Amino acid sequence: MSRTFYVNGEFVPEADAKVSVLDRGFLFADAVYEVSTVLDGKLIDNRAHLARLSRSLGELAMATPASDDDIVAAQLKLLELNHVDEGLLYLQVSRGVADRDFGFPKNPVSSLVMFTQKKSVVESPMAERGMRIVAMPDQRWGRRDIKTVQLLAPSLAKQAAVDAGVDDAWMVEEGYVTEGTSNNAYIVTEDNVIQTRNLGTEILSGITRTAVLKFAKAAGYTVREAPFTIAEAQAAKEAFITSASAFVMPVVEVDGTTLGNGKPGPVAKELRRVYIETARERQNL
Repeated sequence: MSRTFYVNGEFVPEADAKVSVLDRGFLFADAVYEVSTVLDGKLIDNRAHLARLSRSLGELAMATPASDDDIVAAQLKLLELNHVDEGLLYLQVSRGVADRDFGFPKNPVSSLVMFTQKKSVVESPMAERGMRIVAMPDQRWGRRDIKTVQLLAPSLAKQAAVDAGVDDAWMVEEGYVTEGTSNNAYIVTEDNVIQTRNLGTEILSGITRTAVLKFAKAAGYTVREAPFTIAEAQAAKEAFITSASAFVMPVVEVDGTTLGNGKPGPVAKELRRVYIETARERQNL
């Protein structure tokens, strides 16, 4: 059965969901996006995603295509039309359609596209076995704090990881891990400190990252926001990643080195459980 897509104010069948070849998102990757998780038919942390979307648009001097309330109304309608109980909702805003020119067009009209993907996000074989990670050079542009659709470099890193027979890559710049291909990276040190890279232009400020660090502090864990190396990750008790679609996902191998007993560690498992339970209770829109 064909999905319904949202394209610039209209709900259309998947086959009719089209944008112009002159859309700047297509020509220049001049676009930003957000992905909200759907759990029990509700959008999780969606307002936080929309707040980050607004920041990304502001950083790129891109016009807002609609109010948050209008976007939420369209999102909820899309979930209803596609009968999505669990999965993802993708949202993308581009600067709009204009003849090809590196300079911005005058008075552009932003394009807004949304679609859903049905996917099991709670029950996960990977959460049971843990992820295997390989290190890759970070070749992305310098403003990773803006969630743009410039995803070729992380896509190449992800495919290189898949070709190497592992699950994902942690990208490394000047000797330190920045983040995963589509997630924030963490280690748990021998003295039970949860460490993740501090915010800056080098990484995206993850919505799930914010929530998980809050839960970790409330549970009594010490959190250290500072860069770490692959060697430090290999010496850690545990490691994990966070993202909207993966929640908290344990890491059991880093660049060929097995962590602990090679099974998901208790810290990652606890944080995953707490995140899912809290998400189901709060159902933030």
